Amino acid sequence: MLEYFVHLDASDPPADLVLAVAEVPDDLPREQIQASDLPVNWRDAAAPPELARIGDQFAQRREHCFLLLPSVLAPSENNCLINPAHPDYNKVVILEAEALSYDPRMFAKPRRLRGH
Repeated sequence: MLEYFVHLDASDPPADLVLAVAEVPDDLPREQIQASDLPVNWRDAAAPPELARIGDQFAQRREHCFLLLPSVLAPSENNCLINPAHPDYNKVVILEAEALSYDPRMFAKPRRLRGH
């Protein structure tokens, strides 16, 4: 969610966000990309075009159902792209879904701590 929210326009939040919990079989094909395989500027605020190409190629190849990539905000964690065009995509089962909205405090200016 953090990866999404950092790009959200606080003055124009989407009204149709959904948080879904899914069951993902362990044997679905996945590809993992390490930070060392990404362009040196992969963490820049303006993402380099190479990152979009990586995602596009992943989707077009349809070899893997999932692509694991390091998170820009927490590089030791991964983001997971899901390819709905992959033949095994139908094995992903949505268990529950609920409406999701951001908390406006995420966009508030930081408050000074008392005594500082």
